Amino acid sequence: MKLENKVIVVTGGTGILGYHFNKSIAAAGGTVCIIGRNKEIAEKRAAEINAEGGKAIGIYADVLNETDLQNANKIIVDKFGKIDGLVNAAGGNQPKAVVTAEDDLFNLDIDALENVMKLNLFGSILPTQIFGRTMMATSDSSSIVNISSVSAKSAITRVLGYSLAKAAIENYTKWFAVELANRYKGKIRMNAIMPGFFLTEQNRTLLTNEDGSLTSRGQKVIDQTPLQRFGNPQELTAALIYLLSNESSFVLGTVLEIDGGFNAFSGV
Repeated sequence: MKLENKVIVVTGGTGILGYHFNKSIAAAGGTVCIIGRNKEIAEKRAAEINAEGGKAIGIYADVLNETDLQNANKIIVDKFGKIDGLVNAAGGNQPKAVVTAEDDLFNLDIDALENVMKLNLFGSILPTQIFGRTMMATSDSSSIVNISSVSAKSAITRVLGYSLAKAAIENYTKWFAVELANRYKGKIRMNAIMPGFFLTEQNRTLLTNEDGSLTSRGQKVIDQTPLQRFGNPQELTAALIYLLSNESSFVLGTVLEIDGGFNAFSGV
């Protein structure tokens, strides 16, 4: 019960990885505040955790809408009195920010690239601004965990917008973590986890066929991954719980790679 008595906010808690984050936090004794743009799913997931004996609440909020986040923050403080942790799991890609081999490199969709950057980068910065201030005021030991990607470190074809955003997330994580340490001496920390390839709603059709077999892109991913498989969402949760808990009190500005060896392997 590493998160017992801790109140943890999870943005993007209505996504596939968010679902597993929610469950693992509850299993570790934490109270989960599930934030998402689909209120029905957020509330359904909270009800599932509560029915299993955990503690959770589902709240509607868009991570790019400051008013939504302020409202969510008020609901959480009114109900639980504090916030001890934040998981910035909201993010993703969009088709127009993908660059295929047939696309003109000098006619990129700048608006789409900006939108993906906003969702992933500013969709992490803005919740940190809102919930982080409350964490400072109400918690003696708190932690923020961002979500990076293997595309932040390696040039992965097609996903230009997503790669740009996740590279920025890693820089933001290090910069903000240093500032937090210098100013608040460990009262609040920031780190990130870097998932390798996990099947999600957004990439499933790119990596697998309807019958479950691998696409050519999916096969390339497996060939580059020494463990020769995609990750299971549960394999991210041990790192997440560690970074949210007091056991990682001397860890900050770190990006934990959970990628089956993808970035370690040269391909030869």
